Amino acid sequence: MKNVLLTGLFITILMTLTACSNTNQKTYYQLPVSTVTGSEKRNIAENKQIYLVDINVADFLNGLGIVYQVNDVQYIMANNNLWASSLHAQLQRELINSLNNQLSNWLIISQMLNHNMHQLMVNVYGFHGRYDGKAIIQGEWIFTYNNHVIKRQFDIELPQTEDGYDALVRTLAKGWQQLSIDIANVIYQIR
Repeated sequence: MKNVLLTGLFITILMTLTACSNTNQKTYYQLPVSTVTGSEKRNIAENKQIYLVDINVADFLNGLGIVYQVNDVQYIMANNNLWASSLHAQLQRELINSLNNQLSNWLIISQMLNHNMHQLMVNVYGFHGRYDGKAIIQGEWIFTYNNHVIKRQFDIELPQTEDGYDALVRTLAKGWQQLSIDIANVIYQIR
């Protein structure tokens, strides 16, 4: 009887330790890198240079955990499903790569080379998953050039094709790519 009790206690402790170790396993996510063409030498006119001033991310998105909206008023930040690097840095890198790929006659960079450069700033208010299975990307972008200002709101909702954080991150990346296409289309029309 004592052996059965000790064996049962041992199994219970082992199961508890196994469950605890599995719940603390952290998984890190990085937005997939968009296709980047080689670093070819370009002759870019000074009036075709854009300084990506910043990507401002809302405070609730600024942590390491991936954010999920559980109802109309409640958001949670994952403890074990984390961004591998800051969301701000990932969004900036991907936007620069994508715009440089789409606008071959323009140079988009994250540092100001001269005070005459056009400027792009992006404010991100939503970059998260939602209880209805959609990835949400919301905010605004502001492009200033030659004493003109273009300001556009964006509200992108894309359905996830699968469950889980992997699918969420891929869907968010697809939405961010869609935003870069929208921005590029506006900039392309500027002469």
